[in-house]
Amino acid sequence: MHRIATFTGLYLVTIVAMIEATENAQPKDVTFTARVDGTEQHYVLIAPPRLAVDRPHDLLIALHGHGSDRWQFVRDDRSECRAARNFAARHEMLFVSPDYRARTSWMGPRAEADLVQIIEELTQQYPIQRVFLCGASMGGSSVLTFTALHPDLIRGVASMNGTANHLEFELFQDAIAESFGGPKRSIPEEYKKRSAEYWPERLTMPVAFTTGGQDTIVPPQSIQRLSAILKKLERPVLLIHREAGGHATTYEDATAILEFMWKHAQ
Repeated sequence: MHRIATFTGLYLVTIVAMIEATENAQPKDVTFTARVDGTEQHYVLIAPPRLAVDRPHDLLIALHGHGSDRWQFVRDDRSECRAARNFAARHEMLFVSPDYRARTSWMGPRAEADLVQIIEELTQQYPIQRVFLCGASMGGSSVLTFTALHPDLIRGVASMNGTANHLEFELFQDAIAESFGGPKRSIPEEYKKRSAEYWPERLTMPVAFTTGGQDTIVPPQSIQRLSAILKKLERPVLLIHREAGGHATTYEDATAILEFMWKHAQ
């Protein structure tokens, strides 16, 4: 019993040290030329303290919210961001936060192309085993859009306070129209294409959500419907819905859906 307790204590100390090392790690601001239009784009990379070139590592890509940029998930103390950074540290993952056409990204065609390029280039540079996505608000919507469009690239997704249906979503329409290439009345097929609720058959990987019953910025109904459909399809899915919650996710709930995504991708 004493030996087990000692081992457990050492394990916890090691995990805490890894998290602290990642929190203190120097992020690398990476510039690249986007293939889709030749513009200069950016993402931030934090490598795990014990990055090994002779064994595979997982990659966590975190997508920021509306009005923010690539530094939100790297620097912000809000619970969703801290949970993602600490989760990546626990599992010795590479941690990447892209602009994806900040600040009003919404995963339009150019943001989509940038993220595909980032994944391709990182998998050429590092021994990446699997790619996971997480995001909150606009980022929580965008991870679902990207995964529905490129399910072959993603092994798990955690969406916090996002939408799965751009045809019914009504806020931020000027920014979304700029990102998608026009208003929904003109190109409804593009809005449907980028709405994960219409493509549940593509979401075969673990998918986890958080929603708030009092969220008036990104209402939870589309996520609730998508989660129910995925359950009927017997997919690995977790929905944490807080009826009294608003447009935010607690550290504990964010951690729970991230760990669910990772565990069920094993």
